[in-house]
Order: sequence, then C-alpha cells, then structure tokens
Amino acid sequence: MGLYRRMFCQKIPRDRETLTRLLRSCARDVTSIGVGESLHCRILKSGLVADLFMQTGLLDFYAKRGVLVSAEKVFEEMPDRDVVACNAMIAALGGHGRTEDARKLFDEMSLKSSASWNTMTTCYCKQGDLSLARAIFDSNPVKDVVSWNAMIDGYCKAGQLGMAEELFGRMGSARNSVTWNTMITGHLQQREFGVAISLFREMQMEDVKPTEVTMVSLLSACAHLGALSTGKWIHAYICSHHLNVDVVLGNALIDFYFKCGSIDAALDVFHSMPSKNVFCWNSIISGFGMQGYGHKAIQAFTEMEKQNAFKPDGITFVGLLSACSHSGLVAEGKRYFYRMRAVYGIVPQIEHYGCMVDLLGRAGLLREALSFVEIMEVRPNCVVWGSLLRACKIHNNIEASEQVTEQMMRLDPRDGGNYVFLSNAYASARRWGDVEVCRRVMTANRARKVPGCSSIEVDNVVHEFVVGDASHAEFGNICSFLAEMEVELRSLGYRPVTACVLHDIEEEEKEKAVMYHSERIAIAFGLMRTRSTEPILVVKNLRVCVDCHEATKFMAKMFQREIIVRDRSRFHHFRDGACSCRDYW
Repeated sequence: MGLYRRMFCQKIPRDRETLTRLLRSCARDVTSIGVGESLHCRILKSGLVADLFMQTGLLDFYAKRGVLVSAEKVFEEMPDRDVVACNAMIAALGGHGRTEDARKLFDEMSLKSSASWNTMTTCYCKQGDLSLARAIFDSNPVKDVVSWNAMIDGYCKAGQLGMAEELFGRMGSARNSVTWNTMITGHLQQREFGVAISLFREMQMEDVKPTEVTMVSLLSACAHLGALSTGKWIHAYICSHHLNVDVVLGNALIDFYFKCGSIDAALDVFHSMPSKNVFCWNSIISGFGMQGYGHKAIQAFTEMEKQNAFKPDGITFVGLLSACSHSGLVAEGKRYFYRMRAVYGIVPQIEHYGCMVDLLGRAGLLREALSFVEIMEVRPNCVVWGSLLRACKIHNNIEASEQVTEQMMRLDPRDGGNYVFLSNAYASARRWGDVEVCRRVMTANRARKVPGCSSIEVDNVVHEFVVGDASHAEFGNICSFLAEMEVELRSLGYRPVTACVLHDIEEEEKEKAVMYHSERIAIAFGLMRTRSTEPILVVKNLRVCVDCHEATKFMAKMFQREIIVRDRSRFHHFRDGACSCRDYW
C-alpha cells in the first residue's frame, strides 16, 4: 500500500496489472477497505470497469471484506460472468448465511470447476447442514484434495470425528499437511489430546512435512496433557527444521512450557523472540500466576507498562488478578482491579469480577466477597458463584455454602459440581442426612458429575487414569505399590484426611477411597516407572483434594523427588515435605 501511495503522489500511471495486484492485496488486508474503495474509483476513471479481470478482482475484494451489497452490485453489472466470478459470489453469499441464494447460483452455472463444488460444500458446512454438504461432496465429479479437506473440516468442526475419520482413511496417500492439521485440530477440539499426538506420529511415518500450524496444535495438546518430553521434542524439531517462530508459535511454546511447569524454558522462549505482542506478555503474566508466583506476575506487568509498547487488555488483567488471588495478594489485587478502568479504560467483565470474588474469598473475607457480588455491574454467573462456594468450603462456612449453592442450582441445575461442593461441606460436618438429600436431588436433576482424571507422561507415552477405572495394564501393581507406600507414609506422620468422602461408611473404607484418587494413582505409577532423579509431573482435570495434597507432601519427602501436580486452576510443586502453594489453594 505504501508503494501505491508513492505512485499516486508521483503521478505514475497505474495499469491493469498494477490495479489487479493492489485489489488482491486489499482483499487480504482487513484494514484496507478504504484503499480498495478508492481503487474502485480509479478503475472507473481509467475505463477498465468493463474488464473481466478488474470486475472479478473488485467482486473478490468486496466479498472478502464482507461488503455484500457492493459485491452483489459488481456481480449484477458484469456482462460476462465466468466460473471464477460465480465462485466468488457463491462464497460471499454463503459467508453471509444466504446459502439458498448461493445454491441457486450454483445450480444455474453451466460450467462448474472443482472450486465451485468445494465452495458450495463449504457453504453448507458453515451453515451446519452436513447432510447437504455431503450430498454436494458425493456428487462432485472433479474431487481434488481441497474437496476432501473441506468435507473433513466440516465434520471435525461439528464434532463428528467418526465421519471425518472415514473420509480421512479413504484419502490414503492423497492426504496433505492441511488434511493432517484438520484432523489433529478436530481431535483437540474434542479434548482428545492423546489421539492428536498419535496422529502427528502417523503423519511423520507418511513423510508429510508439518507446518507451523501443526506445531501450534501439537503444543496445545502437549500442554493439556503435561507431555513435557514430547513437547520438548517438538520444540527441537521446530529449531532443527528452521520453522518460523512468529508470535503465534512462540506464544504456543511459552504456554506449553508454563503449563508443564518449566518456567525457565518459557522465559527463554519469550526473551529469544525477535518480536512480541500483548498475547505473549499475557502468557507470561498468567503463567507466573498459575505457578503461584504472584509477585513475579506483577513484575512482568510492571515491565510491560515500562516498555509502553503494548497496551494491556482484558485478558492481561484476568491473568494479573488470578495471580494475586493464588498468592493471597489482596491489596494488590484490589489496586489493579480499580486501575483497569481508571488508567486503561477497560470495563470489568464477568471474568474480572470472578477473580475478585475468588481473591476475597480465598483470603477469608467472605462478607466482603458477598458484598462485592451484590454491587457487581453484571449479573453473577456460575463462575462467580463457584468461586464464592469454593471459598465457603475452604473456610468451612456451611450456611454460606447453602446460600451460594442455591443460587448456582438456579442457574444450572444439571451441573454436578455444585452438588458435590455442597455434599463435601455436609460430609465434613458429618451431616449424612443432608449428603443423601444432595445425592437424591442430583440424581433427580440428572446432574453431570465430571469424573476425576489424571495423566502422566512416561517414556514419551501419556498414561491417563480415571477414578474407578481399573483398565490400565499395570493397575494391579500400582495398587500393591500404593498399599505398601501407605504404611511407610504413616510411619512418617501422614494421617488420611477423609472429611471429603461423601458416604457414611467406616473410617477404614474412607481411607481406601481417598487412596485411589486418580492423581495418587498417577503419582504412584510415575514413582514406579521413572528414574529417581526425574521430577514427576501429573495433570488433573479437577481440584486436588486435601488428602491427596497432604499425602503428596509426604511422598515428595519420602522418595526425595520433586512432584509437580497441575490441577484445574494452578500448579503445586512438592519438595521436601512442603508445597509451593503454602497450603493456600
């Protein structure tokens, strides 16, 4: 665009080819709508408006920039419409939800290219009508790799992975990097992270070269699973194959290393990046907060302010407030919450209010937290009430727990987590009758209770353990190891914390119940199968219970191992009988 402006100032003639190239550039650049419109005027003045290439370029520009009225006008004024122009118009109509109009134009075309069929397939996929998309796909007489990719992408985005895999299998050697990326991303969206990594290994066996998009998806999978070794290998692959570590891939690396507990590696990536954006700073701030280093998160934010290169956004403050919450920095959290609007003009959203309620509640300021909820400018949702409920549980305030749970059940009566929290509170107080009432209401409302699941990477393979599932090949050996370890732990002073068991059963049975929580099984497996010098990293989908937290401190001391547990909200680094969270979580 800068060159065009210089041409304009120096009155250098713009020919047909120059204007066509400029239109293509404007179609790709979301900020160039004004320049594109001025080019339209220049085309009109130059007498090139009847040129088919010019008309198609203008149509493509308006279509891609979302100016459908202008696109339709250009299309209607075209005396001759070739297949390229019709394809562009079909895509524009489909992109604006006018699928019936797009289909009418498609049916009227006497000559259809592969792009015509692909565009129509994509229109139906975006609309969510996969049966019609599949009908178009099956009728396509000139299928190419783009055709297959479009249909597979439609199935993946709709969560129909079985149908996507059927087409994926039929493609055979015709699959390209886009096909593999689509399948990997599809499994990521369905939280099938292990499958995504397995697909990458198959991709390598077929000698398909991965792209930066592949690497971003794989790092996301490794981050969710805590697959540190696999992620490190991917990082090495990126370096050895000289892939472009731009802000997107760089940010994916930072996020991966933080979520796997490798703070120094995350910072090395951050400092080595030639250019950064606000998302990179956000990852650093939230990463420190997740690890429990609230003061370091504040230092990172202060450095970001000093550089004055990027303006903090709403996500920046979510990470900052969350960091203050996990570290008990109440005064600092309050100050930054009010600076959001006063200094940066950012209106607090529900996420920011949730962080503040969590901050106050964790610190035991329940009355202040309740008052804060009452004066919120937005209606509290389950996240806000959930933060308050966790605080009530931490501080054993059953009366407040009942009030908060009532609010949450009104918002989402089928969320089993609400009932579990309240049941835990009743169980701690040994109010077994109320526990039973909770369970009956939960069953009547068909509430969903998410089962505990923990994962650990051993020898580059991710092993997942779900509570109540004994299908793992070494489950018997793990149970024997846990039983033997329990005796040793007790000799060191460990005593089971069974208050969270939601059944009125004998104490011995309660102790067995907590001993087989998913994170305990994963840690035991790691102790059995890894070298004594290696730290153990376990990722859990739920909050670590009090008993497992206490037991892991003793395990770290007994085996002289660093044990890292990442639960739903933060990291716990266990060393020498203590946890980095200082029992504040």
